[in-house]
Amino acid sequence: MRVAAIDCGTNSIRLLIADATDGPRPVLTDVVREMRIVRLGQGVDATGWLSEAALERTFAAVDDYAALITQHGAQRVRFVATSATRDAGNRDVFVAGIRSRLGVEPEVVSGEEEAALSFRGALNAAPALAPEDRVLVVDLGGGSTECVLGTPAEVIAARSVDIGCVRLTERHLGSNPPTEAQQRLALRDVDDAMDAVARAVPLELTTRLVGVAGTVTTVTAMALGLTEYDAERIDGTDLPIPEVTEACRELTAMTRQQRAELGFMHEGRVDVIGAGALVWGRVVERVAEATDGRVSTVTASEHDILDGIGLSLVS
Repeated sequence: MRVAAIDCGTNSIRLLIADATDGPRPVLTDVVREMRIVRLGQGVDATGWLSEAALERTFAAVDDYAALITQHGAQRVRFVATSATRDAGNRDVFVAGIRSRLGVEPEVVSGEEEAALSFRGALNAAPALAPEDRVLVVDLGGGSTECVLGTPAEVIAARSVDIGCVRLTERHLGSNPPTEAQQRLALRDVDDAMDAVARAVPLELTTRLVGVAGTVTTVTAMALGLTEYDAERIDGTDLPIPEVTEACRELTAMTRQQRAELGFMHEGRVDVIGAGALVWGRVVERVAEATDGRVSTVTASEHDILDGIGLSLVS
C-alpha cells in the first residue's frame, strides 16, 4: 500500500509518501520525504490568528504536495495539523483551504494525540528495545513540545506543553543572540512547562531519552561538527548530555549571521534555533535531574510524528 502523510506544524509542513507493509511492526519505505518552512504559526501566540501571509505560504506548499501525491499514486492520505492551528481563532479558513486542495479532511489533533503519533513514529524506527525499557520521546516543535513516556508495548503517560522555538522567540527573544534577561524569561517558561510535564509524566522512570524534530536534529548536527546536514549521520546518534547542552549554548550565543553560515542550518531555522536550543538544553537537564543522572545520553531520531501519521494509515 502507498500512503501519504502530511504534518503541518507551527514552523514547517512536511510530506511523506511511502510504501507500507503491514504486520506486527509495519515498515515504511520512503518514496518522497519533503519539508518546507512556511511559519504557519507566525504571530499566533500574540494574536490568536493565522495571518493571511502565513496561510498563503502554507497553501502554496500544499498545492505542490497535492501534485506529488497524485503523481506517485498514494492510496491513502492523512493530513494532521498541530499547535498553531489548535490555537488559531480562524482555523476554519485553514481547514477549508486544505480540504479544497487535497480532497481530505485535515485533522487538528490534540496535544495528546500529537504525542502518541510522535512516540509511535520514533519507536517504530528505533533499534530493538527490551520490554523493560522506559523511553521518553520528546518532540520539540515550533509551538509546542510533547513528552511521551512508554515501553515498546504501550504509552505510560504523555503531556503536551506550549513551549516551542517559534513561540518563545516571538514571546521573549527579541535579539540574536538573546540577552541574558531574555534567556531568563524564556527558561522560566520552560521550567514552568516541565513542572507541568513532571506532574503528568513520571520522568524518574525514564531509562532512555529520544529527541525528535528539527531543533533536536539541528543541535545534534552542531554537536557532531557537521559541515552539511546529513540525516543518516544524525539518525540514531547517541550523545552524552554535556555535549548536547554545550551545542545548545553555542547555538544560542551565536549571531544570526553566524548561524546562517553553518552548513547544516536550514535558512528557516536561523532566527528560531536559539530558542529551540534553550528549550532542548533545559529539557535534557531536567530529565537528567529527574533520573539522578541515570539517563546520561540523548538519542536523536529523524523519525517522528510524520512517520506516526504514515503508520496510522497502514492497518
